[in-house]
Amino acid sequence: PDRNRELDAIQYVLDQINPSKIVRPPEEVHIEGGDVMLWNDYVFIGTYKGSDYKDYITARTNMEGVNYIKALFPNKIVKEFDLVKSKLEARDNALHLDCCFQPVGKNKGIIYKSGFREEADYVYLVKLFGKENLFHITRDEMYNMNSNVFSIDENVVVSEKNFTRLNAWLRNNGFIVEEIPYAEIAKQEGLLRCSTLPLIRD
Repeated sequence: PDRNRELDAIQYVLDQINPSKIVRPPEEVHIEGGDVMLWNDYVFIGTYKGSDYKDYITARTNMEGVNYIKALFPNKIVKEFDLVKSKLEARDNALHLDCCFQPVGKNKGIIYKSGFREEADYVYLVKLFGKENLFHITRDEMYNMNSNVFSIDENVVVSEKNFTRLNAWLRNNGFIVEEIPYAEIAKQEGLLRCSTLPLIRD
């Protein structure tokens, strides 16, 4: 709810889209883009299942949001992940799913194990992708948003130039890495994926 007014900034884009193609969830549904990612037949969604959801400004997508997406896309496998939230320590707070997990390419991913409240959620992703296909980031790398890169093709990833360990792993796995200096943007508590708003998809 505290981000509702941001809609005004993209209204000129929405005005170019057929109104019948725009869905507006009811007020009790909370969804933020950083919690939603598409991968093949899957829609991965970060959420917070704690009964104290309303007390956490860092809890951005609720289970009503998850269920809303499930109803909208019955032919997709919609899988939610319960994320760790902290009001006191930013290094222990996964604001969105893309803070602790992001798929890259066809079968690779970046992951932070301690970002998940339930180990079963982490294990689910390890089984789905294979441990050898996942780059495990550290607590500090999570805080610095190493998983918040932006894929512009199946083998091309835009990444912050200071993510040297991650960028080397990506290159070793056949990716073209476009490094850009984006550390100043990170001070606003967002990074590459946060700077995108893909409204039209194939």
